[in-house]
This record gives sequence, C-alpha cells and structure tokens, in this order.
Amino acid sequence: MSAPPTSAQTIEEHPLAKPPVQRHEPCRESLERQLLKWLGRGAFALVVLLIAVFVGLATWEPFFAKQAEYSPESWGSYEAEIVRDEFGVPHIYGKTDPDVAFGVAIAHAEDDFFTLQDVIAMSRGRYGAIAGEEGATFDYVYHLLDARGTAERKYPTLPEDTRALFEAYAAGLNQYAKDHADEVKLGNMFPVNGEDVAAGFVLRQPFFYGLGNVIQPLVAGEPLRREFGPDIPGFPRENPATDAAEQVAMTGTHPLPWGEEAGLLGSNAWAVTPERAGGPTTLISNSHQPLRGGVAWYEFSVESEEGWHFTGANFPGSPFPFLGHNRHLGWTNTVNRPDMADVYKLEMNDAATQYRLDGEWKDLERKTVTLPVKLGPITLPIRREVLRSVHGPVIQNDDGYFAIRYGGIDTIDQLDAYYRINKATNLEEWQAQMARMAIPSTNFIYADEAGNIVYLYNAAIPDRPEDVEANWRGILPGDRSDLIWDGPVTYEEVPKLINPASGWIYNANNEPYTAAGEGSDLSPEDFSPVLGVERKQTNRSRRAYKLLSEVEGPLDRATLERIKYDTAYEREGYIARMMADLEAMTFPPRMKDGGPTGGRTGEARDLMLEWDFTADSNGRADALAYLLIRDFMSAEYQNGAWPDIRVKLDEAAEHLMKHFGRLDPPMSELIRLRHGDVDLPLDGGSDTLRAATTWRVDDDGRLSLVHGDSFIQWVEWPTDGGRVFSRSIQPFGAAITRPESPHHTDQMQLFVDHQLKPAYFWRDDVLANAKRRYMVSNAR
Repeated sequence: MSAPPTSAQTIEEHPLAKPPVQRHEPCRESLERQLLKWLGRGAFALVVLLIAVFVGLATWEPFFAKQAEYSPESWGSYEAEIVRDEFGVPHIYGKTDPDVAFGVAIAHAEDDFFTLQDVIAMSRGRYGAIAGEEGATFDYVYHLLDARGTAERKYPTLPEDTRALFEAYAAGLNQYAKDHADEVKLGNMFPVNGEDVAAGFVLRQPFFYGLGNVIQPLVAGEPLRREFGPDIPGFPRENPATDAAEQVAMTGTHPLPWGEEAGLLGSNAWAVTPERAGGPTTLISNSHQPLRGGVAWYEFSVESEEGWHFTGANFPGSPFPFLGHNRHLGWTNTVNRPDMADVYKLEMNDAATQYRLDGEWKDLERKTVTLPVKLGPITLPIRREVLRSVHGPVIQNDDGYFAIRYGGIDTIDQLDAYYRINKATNLEEWQAQMARMAIPSTNFIYADEAGNIVYLYNAAIPDRPEDVEANWRGILPGDRSDLIWDGPVTYEEVPKLINPASGWIYNANNEPYTAAGEGSDLSPEDFSPVLGVERKQTNRSRRAYKLLSEVEGPLDRATLERIKYDTAYEREGYIARMMADLEAMTFPPRMKDGGPTGGRTGEARDLMLEWDFTADSNGRADALAYLLIRDFMSAEYQNGAWPDIRVKLDEAAEHLMKHFGRLDPPMSELIRLRHGDVDLPLDGGSDTLRAATTWRVDDDGRLSLVHGDSFIQWVEWPTDGGRVFSRSIQPFGAAITRPESPHHTDQMQLFVDHQLKPAYFWRDDVLANAKRRYMVSNAR
C-alpha cells in the first residue's frame, strides 16, 4: 500500500495515478525511477509502522498495569526513627506499630530497593516485564493461584490493626519510590497498597512446602513426584522410578522458591533448656536460604510504644520479622514437607467446557490473562488461559485436566498470625496464635525466658476425611465432592514436643520423629498416615542427632558451636549408596606400566575411596566430593532420578582438571564466598551442618555460593532474670544490592571465620553503638 499524497503532491502526480506508457527504454527507466520513489515511500511507511510497533511494545505494559486504588491524599501520616549500628543494621523506632512498619519499608528500600521491586512486581503479576520469560512463569502462577483475587476477597476481613500495619508498610515503599524515582524499574509500579503486599504473601507461602513440585510436572505433562508421606493403607506405592523427571534449575535470584533450588531449601535449628545448657536458655536459628533475591533474609529490629519490640529477619515485602526474638520469647523455622496438596483428574465433556461432579456437569471457569515478557528493549504481551474448578486451579496437559487443592488455599490469615506472635509474651499466647493453623507450613522451634522449649510441626495440612476410601498419595477422581476437603486439621493433630526430658530439640529438615533424642521422641504410630507427614532424614539431621545424643555434660555455648559448624557426613542414606556405587565401579586390568586403571576416572574413583567424609578442606578428596555429592543429595531430597556415578565422577574430574590441573586441589580454592570485590574461601558441604548447599560456576571454574548458611541468630535468656542477649551474622552485609555502601560486604570475613556479631536488642545498646540516626516521614 502506497503512502498517501503529501500536501505538495496531487493525486494526479502520484505514480500509480499516471496513465500507462509505451514500453521503450527511456520510459522504462522513468518507470523504474518512479517505482523506486514509490517503494522508498512505502519503505518509509513500513519503518514508521515498525517504529510504532516497537514503541508500543516498549511502552504498553505500564499503561495496562492495575494501579493501587487510592490517591496520595488518602495515605496516613507516619514518622519513624532509624538508627543504624556499626554494621548498618537498621533499628526502627516509632510511636505506633504502623509508624514502625513505615520505617521498615524505608530502611529496607535504602538497602535493597532492587529486590523489593521484584517482589512488588511479582505481587502484581508483572515480574515478566522485569525478568523476561522466567519472570512470566511466576506471573502465570500468580494468575493460576488467583493470588490477587484471594487478596481482594480476604484482605478486608483482616483485623483493622493488621491492615493498618500493611498500609503503613506500603506507604513507606511509596515514599521511597517517590523520593528516588530514578531507581524505579517499571512505570506505574507505584503507588502500592496493603492489598498488593498481601498478594505477595498469598503467592509465595505455598512454595515453601513444595507446591512447585506439583505445578511443574503437571504443566510439563510429566509424572508427579513421589510424596514423602507414608502410604495410605490399601494403596501401596511402587518404589520411586529411576527415570523420574529432574527438577529444572532457574538461574538468577527470583522472588519465589522454584526449581531445583526450591527442592534443596533447608535449615537447622536448636533449642536447649537452661538445665541442659548449664546456663541460659538457648535458641539457635541457622537458616539455609538463597543468599540473594526475594527469599534472602534481611535483618532488622523494631520497637514501638505499643509493645512491638522484636529483632530478627524477614524476606523482602514483609512489614515484620518472620523469625527472631522479643524480650520474652523467640522462634526459628525449618522447611517441612507434609503432603499439602491433592490433585484431582477431572472428567470433561466433549467440548471441554464442563466437568462432572456428583453426576452433574459444572462449568469450568476460564479466564484469559496477559503475561508481560521482556525481550530486550521491548515487552511482549503473551495471552494465556487460566482455568479453575470448585477444587481449585486447573492445569491442562496431554493427559487431561487436573485440579489442585492445597493447604492454605484462599486464605491470608498468616498476615495476622505473624504479627500476633511478634507481640506474644509467653508460651500460652504464642500457642494460641499457632493453634489457629493460619501459617501454612514450616517447623517452628521455640524458646523463652521461662526456660520452655518447643518443637512444632506446623502445617495447615488438609483436613482430609479419613472415613472414605481414597489414595491421598496419588491422583484422586475429580467427580466426587466427598474428596474435596475444607480447611486444615486441628492443632491437636499435628506433631509437637514441649519440654522433652532430654532438654534439647533440633530439626534439620527431617521427620518430626527424631527431634529430641531416644526416650523423648514422638512415635510415627501415633499419627494418621492420611496427614502425610514426611518420613525422611538428611545428613544434617543424622549428624545433629548423633552429636547431641553423644554429649553427656552440658550443652553449653562451646559445645553447641562445635555442633553447628560440623562439616562431617555420615555413611548413611544417599552417601552410603553413592559410596557403594563408587566401590562397585569396574575398570580394565591394571596397565603394564603400573598406571591407574580406568585412566582419570579410575584415579578419581580411587581418590574418592580415600575420602574422610568431611567438607573441612583438609582432605585431598574434599573438593572432588563436594562437586560429586550435590546431585545425589538432590535425588534423595526430591525423590528424583538416581544419578549415574560414572557420569557424575567424570564431570567432577573434568572440571577440576580443566580449572585446577589436578584432582585434589584444596576445597577452599574451589568453593568461594563472592560478593562485590570480596572473594573468600569457604568450608562446609551441600548437606553438612555448616552448609554450602548450591553454587554457580564462575568463569574461572570456582564455585560461588548461592544457597546455604544464611542468616544465623544465637539467642540466650539468662537464668538469673537478666536481659535477653543475641548475636547474628549474614553472609554479605546489610546493603546487599548497594555496592557503594560500606555495609555491602562487611560481614563476609566474620561469616567465613564462624564468628557472630552483636544483634543489639535494647535501645541503650543500640544508641551506644549507633553510627547514624535519622528520621523518616511522609508528612506533607
């Protein structure tokens, strides 16, 4: 199509309006010139069209983003004081709890606005506009789980003071974005409101107990992964398939636990009574999380004149700490893996518009959503359909339509429960909140000033009917409403230990039946298999149980430090199986020149057979073992495919030879803690109590830690009634995404040296060690 005539060109002058001419050479040349002129205009029009399309794809997304439904005039006025100590850790003070929440948002944004924006984008279904295809995956899950719909329905039902906390936190984010507009990643990202923040909680929480292990294979049309819970009587399962699908590892630091990284989430936790400690009641929080990104810990303290006084850590996007302590009590968490989700296969009509339930046809809810997918300078709008039945979200694959129902579905009560336990003053108040079953998952290990210790297998496990015949460990028929449960089991039904006779409690992502030592532990026979409580151990749990049980004297600070930083492996579980595979490897007869059988692979095998079962960097085989172990650990952790020992040994040996020229470099030269311009050696293994779990391979062949020991907090309540005292450490520093800050890397040396810093709780200590004090406000 030609360009329209310009004001200087009449219709008669347009080349296509001219009468035909006879075909002779001069006229042909004239025609060619005319055609070139016309094509030039057409090409120009095409360029204009392409530019318009480019501009549209580069700019459409912010205009279609849903805005928070209020104006700046409706925001409350907040004021907080931020005091930063010598490590840059913020201590936030305010007259009211909302004042403090406002300050939490400001302080966190000052240190890591980059990650906070990723979380906010995810909470609004816009992460793909930042992170491209991988981000759009999270946006799809956001729509699939109806995170926004749940927040819209349930947020207004929260208590007024809880909503006030979230609105103040959102106001803090808005204020920082207004004052630092040059840092904002996406147009129309701000303002946000409390509902936006709540939507992030709805989306993230189920992935800590492994909902991704259900969604991923269903989307891919692969077999579901085997649950860790016991078989249902009458429905025995086969052993895990050896060709089970591998988890897909996502690169980067995302706001959700996802892929292989999610399957390897773990932590350690200990609590010891004063009688057994021979001193203070002790609580040790040793979380293993990604070191960067949306589920990396951020340390801070809060204190208001309304009784909220707490120090600990949260994930980006929360106004309160998720773990830590107040003056009276504290807790920490470890990931547990109960059977929290049920999958139903739907019987569809021929048009795939309805599904059968109790003999009647029900309409399948369908909604088309737009996923923004950043591709270079443009953002593509990708349309996808999300489905829903009365069971929950529905996924279609080549095998049919499958509905998912999961613990914590359609609820946000955890927002209120976390706030309440932050302010609990004794075990009774704390248990009253936990008994609500509002926090969907994670073990809680608790201690308090009265000397109480508690292990709680916290999980909003589906209240499945036990009087019906159904295989709750398999795929359920979707046409029976009696299999659609409503809400969680009661607090009384989940495993828990309070003040065991041993005087100690621990968890390292193991089953709840090994938590306090022989004679103090719970029995699996006392809990219904329908609950789906996992039966599993980790190397960390085996080591912790053994080391704690062997101590005859007090579990004092020095003894607990030795246990916490242990780097040994037990020859049990996947380690025993891996070593048996190594021993069973066969090679040709030894060569006449006396060289090693099997060449480099044989040499690597022989070296591994000399391994001392530690990751302390002292043994010749430690580096080789470190490279080898992770995939075998992953197979056991995720009920996945068992690796081929020869393939994995070859890969590990090739890596070491390529980058170090030897099979036995010191492990500390291989595994590194790297951030900014700091590069330090590490100890610990993928499943040792001193954890260095997963890594990225850098260009120089070194392994840079990305997940393992992260926030550590050590809390002690003296028996003489003295003040609670705590110490803590982070792998990097408070200002994790601010390279120009002195607190970008200032905790790294302490971290690798197994040292902790003071975690100032009391205001006089804070002020005595203050390096900066300032007020923040949104007052107009």
